[in-house]
Amino acid sequence: MGKITGFMEFQRQKESYLPADSRVKNYKEFILPLKNIEAKTEGARCMDCGTPFCMTGCPVNNIIPDWNHLVYSGNYREALETLHSTNNFPEFTGRICPAPCESACVLAINNDAVGIKSIEHFIIDKGWKNGWVLPQPAAFKTGKKVAVVGSGPAGLAAAQQLARVGHDVTVFEKNDRIGGLLRYGIPGFKMEKSHIDRRIEQMQAEGVQFRTSVLIGEDFPSNIINWTKKAISPKQLEQNFDAIILAGGAELPRDLPVPGRELKGIHFAMEFLPQQNQVDAGDKLNNQIMANGKHVVVIGGGDTGSDCVGTCNRHSAASLAQFELMPQPPEQEDKPLVWPYWPIKLRTSSSQEEGCDRDWAVATKRFEGKGGKVEKLIAARVQWIDGKMQEVPNSEFEMKADLVLLAMGFVSPVTQVLDAFAVDKDRRGNVKATTDGDGCYQTSVDKVFAAGDMRRGQSLVVWAIREGRQAARAADEFLMGASNLPR
Repeated sequence: MGKITGFMEFQRQKESYLPADSRVKNYKEFILPLKNIEAKTEGARCMDCGTPFCMTGCPVNNIIPDWNHLVYSGNYREALETLHSTNNFPEFTGRICPAPCESACVLAINNDAVGIKSIEHFIIDKGWKNGWVLPQPAAFKTGKKVAVVGSGPAGLAAAQQLARVGHDVTVFEKNDRIGGLLRYGIPGFKMEKSHIDRRIEQMQAEGVQFRTSVLIGEDFPSNIINWTKKAISPKQLEQNFDAIILAGGAELPRDLPVPGRELKGIHFAMEFLPQQNQVDAGDKLNNQIMANGKHVVVIGGGDTGSDCVGTCNRHSAASLAQFELMPQPPEQEDKPLVWPYWPIKLRTSSSQEEGCDRDWAVATKRFEGKGGKVEKLIAARVQWIDGKMQEVPNSEFEMKADLVLLAMGFVSPVTQVLDAFAVDKDRRGNVKATTDGDGCYQTSVDKVFAAGDMRRGQSLVVWAIREGRQAARAADEFLMGASNLPR
């Protein structure tokens, strides 16, 4: 424990942002990391609790009190080693994780939680700046070959862990660049793609091979991004590899089947967001979906909807509204009731702070337009009674809309991929695989494992990293009879 009375002496040291009027002019990151003295002060606020609930609140079980103390003491390299012992990619989580660890912080019961996420961000950025993040190639090769399907955080975490214990790992990605939804689902202003690129370089030095624009299977839905140039059958993978890990994303979007849905100008969020990331990467598009000068309505109040809002602000939309079907949550949670669990409360993202009219308990009834193009939407207010949605009488209203973005979450992984492998699915359409006991992360098909969104459904990056690491251990144990990889 760095400073016994630190949590009583110091106020939370918050990361600062560039002003909204300047940051919306580009797609660069705008969060300014803590300085050394700020990180030291924030580390001093950690109470070094006898029972560190923050560690159980964190899906990868980061050893948070230890690296808080090490930052306070100025032992940054040791802090980085401690952080990397549980998390392969803290530069991802330090930027885009909602930090459930902070909700579980004991100090949060009656004060501001320790800024765990900002310290994590500080540690990994200092590690890269000082050249401390180096390849860790295996000391010997096992001769075993593993295929990882999907190059998002679950697939990358699994691949890196398996390569470091000597397996020959090949990662297959259907799109033209590695990163999965990290690459094409998250805007550059939340996480610049250089962070993915340097991890790829590290993993290549560790022996991981990457194959892009390769589809595993045959059929693929037209409403999901897919830039494949070659298809490989699951049977080929099963013949050529000793183990396979399915680690793709939950990419099947939830649709809104109301009258007028077929009108032009209504798009899924994942039709809109990847295009901007392509342009940011230097690609030239002839048909990019643009919000400039348009009246935009984003349907869905979660993270994906927020990403659409931030991108539309950078496009200079004429107006921007965001609808959420559920009622507005309370501004402050009931801490005695919900701590240490993730609370439902009103949150405003940095994108929403840049400009957006938000509305809750709104259901879209239909779209209307002329010449096959959407011009407005008709909505109504709803109320929830005994868990059932009911329309409020005489509450119907219309809103001008040149562009509508559907960001209502994702239903399941792509069914065609799972069917191609003939793995059993649960009732939600995810791969059926347990996470404990014998055969954890194994599917109903021999030597095929599943992790991340494909197994648990739409979730957080930090959960994907956890499952990728654990699936890697399960696969290593399957191949070698035992494993030294962490649980």
